[in-house]
Amino acid sequence: MQKLYILILAGIFPLILVSCDLADKPADGPEDEIVVVADSLEYQSLKGSLETAFEKTIYTPQPEKLFSLKLITPDEIERYRNSKNIIIIAPYRSGSKTSRLISAVIDTSVKNKVINSGENFIKRNDLWAKDQLVMFMTAPTANDLDSAIVRKKGQLICAFQKASDKRLISSLYDPRFEKRDAEGKLLNDYGWTIYIPQDYRIEQENSTSNFVWLRNSPQKDVERWIFVHWIDNATPDYLNSDSVNAVRNRITNRFYGSGKNLNSIRIAENYYTSAEINFKGRYAILTQGLWENKERRSSGPFINYTFYDEKSRRVYMVDGAVYTSPKYYKRNLIQQVDVTLQSFMTENEVSADRKKLLMEAAKDYKISKK
Repeated sequence: MQKLYILILAGIFPLILVSCDLADKPADGPEDEIVVVADSLEYQSLKGSLETAFEKTIYTPQPEKLFSLKLITPDEIERYRNSKNIIIIAPYRSGSKTSRLISAVIDTSVKNKVINSGENFIKRNDLWAKDQLVMFMTAPTANDLDSAIVRKKGQLICAFQKASDKRLISSLYDPRFEKRDAEGKLLNDYGWTIYIPQDYRIEQENSTSNFVWLRNSPQKDVERWIFVHWIDNATPDYLNSDSVNAVRNRITNRFYGSGKNLNSIRIAENYYTSAEINFKGRYAILTQGLWENKERRSSGPFINYTFYDEKSRRVYMVDGAVYTSPKYYKRNLIQQVDVTLQSFMTENEVSADRKKLLMEAAKDYKISKK
């Protein structure tokens, strides 16, 4: 047994020693895949809680998973060590290959936290590749570990979603491919701005209704829409789920639909969730789910942030939606829209240098439908 232990560690330590060099190489693989390193028998006892935590179903309107789990053994880690999302999971007292891998990789101080403080989840960023998240999951027994996953499932999926958003932000927010003139126009005219990729345009704006609609260049099967609506001289009283839904339905019906049928474009009942969150330092209502167009019998996913800005005394509603042919998966598309929404800034949040740059660019703005 001692010889076997030495042989196992001999295979593990090369991975640890070259980790610094590999961290310069970008992580790869599907954005919505989590590679799970585990011994097969141990994984079977933890599979249910892991799937509940990470393979959450969203409707777009077809069911899709936020993440898909891919099981590999410790012997296969060499092939997958550059993956974007990795979980290495085992009870630390089991003596399995995976438990020994965890023991070899985490340092003594972390081991003490695991043993003495009951810390079950250890995150390591850029361990073997750049922009990678590796999470070690361990506990004294499989039952302890299973209970911890169930108890912390919200925090666990949030950690991987944030890592995924961070990667997407770095790839989407490219100064070479942004419409600074349009961003500057919005800042100059309305006191806020948002990152506008080259394939988007200002489709419609209505200063009386405090509404701006951004639309990506329509393709045959895929469209993405973003709108910003704001209420002047407002109070935080608007920040409740019923008010948010009512305002969104009114706005989308008026500007996305015919405006005649008050129920033509609206949030699909029973297919949305609402939560209280922190949006860039502000209390906000996050609403996400499905929109539906009853006239055209179409639907798709949307995400909506509604918050109150004290300095401007405005309630802002920042909303993104996707429409595609049913043959396309929409999970990654709505994530791209979400990341764009998170670039929203009020005038007070824009740095002086950035503001000067955008205001200069705004002078060249020309309305284009191309």
